[in-house]
Amino acid sequence: MFSVAFVVVLAAAPYELDGHRLKLPSEIGFLTGKAELTSESDAALEHVKGYLEAKPAITLLRVEVHSDSVGNEKANQALSEVRAAAVVNALVKKGVDCHRLIAVGFGSSKPEAPNDTPEHRAKNRRTLFINAAMLKRPIGGMPVDGGGIVAPTECK
Repeated sequence: MFSVAFVVVLAAAPYELDGHRLKLPSEIGFLTGKAELTSESDAALEHVKGYLEAKPAITLLRVEVHSDSVGNEKANQALSEVRAAAVVNALVKKGVDCHRLIAVGFGSSKPEAPNDTPEHRAKNRRTLFINAAMLKRPIGGMPVDGGGIVAPTECK
């Protein structure tokens, strides 16, 4: 007779960073030209929520939204701001403390690729989550807004 014992090890969700940027399991998506999140964004939002729950020392996470350069520059900037606010508001609805989030729009000011092909433009349309403050101190002495424009949210 053999007896078999099973040991269940519950590991914390793996949270990977690239510098101070949280890597996501999936992308944040929006309806074209709108600040409405797609349902595919939910896994990424849950990941961000779990990260903040697991890392209480991160006292401020910057939600950055970037756009491509197609269309009007001012409209792209404004859309990136309202999209950043929409992401913050969605995280707050999931139970994240709004005081741990800052919504920042960058418009097309920080492209990752030239805006010459659909693939490159897609790379430039992105939402990033950056550690901005630890224990209420800006990380690396940098401004918590990262140089973008802070968007108003529902946080009081």
